[in-house]
Amino acid sequence: MSVSVKHSAGHLGLAPLTSVSLCDQAYAKLKDAIANTDIYNQRQELRLDERALMQALGVSRTPIREALSILEQEGFVRTVPRRGIFIIRKSKREIIEMIQMWAALESMSARLATLQAPDAEIGKLRHLFDEFQNSPPAEHIHEYSDANIAFHQMIIRLGGSQLIEDATENLFIHVRAIRKATISQNDRSSRSIIEHLKIIEALERRDTELAERLTRQHTLDLAAHVERYCDFLD
Repeated sequence: MSVSVKHSAGHLGLAPLTSVSLCDQAYAKLKDAIANTDIYNQRQELRLDERALMQALGVSRTPIREALSILEQEGFVRTVPRRGIFIIRKSKREIIEMIQMWAALESMSARLATLQAPDAEIGKLRHLFDEFQNSPPAEHIHEYSDANIAFHQMIIRLGGSQLIEDATENLFIHVRAIRKATISQNDRSSRSIIEHLKIIEALERRDTELAERLTRQHTLDLAAHVERYCDFLD
């Protein structure tokens, strides 16, 4: 004879379902806002006002403070006693090291992309630059800056490595800000689009070694530019 045994939900350790917490939502909104801030295009300190954040997000002080605490642990903000909370700007040395790490991870993503990314997905890279084929990127610098950022994000995604995507998520915020701050300097935009197209050609040909090398050098050139020209980081 078979015996049916019924277990109560409590024995499974279940808890009531809840929507995403206010802290999580505040954290996501604040992190996105920081990512879209020109951190390195401004010399004044970037102070965050708790009351203004509460009003903007329509929440109480508690989720704001919890979200800011997480962002502080991740190195995006810092609390200065009796002064407030500020968005962190990295030093020149820190930025160069972050770019070098990005170069290593993105070039590996390019390598992986030549081995496994679908042709159609690689083909989308070219369309990022369609509007700049007949006029110099410098004439549309804001639009080109956005396309430049999207290009580097897509290379990471095409690699198909979730571990690399996770490793570059927080790194990207500062590298993105530096790319935006420097793309208009020393005719970098014109050189950049040429290098991008060479990388795309290598990916399309599935030339693994060349795609990896070009991608790495392209980003290391940014590190060299920061070292030489970005005095505002000192």
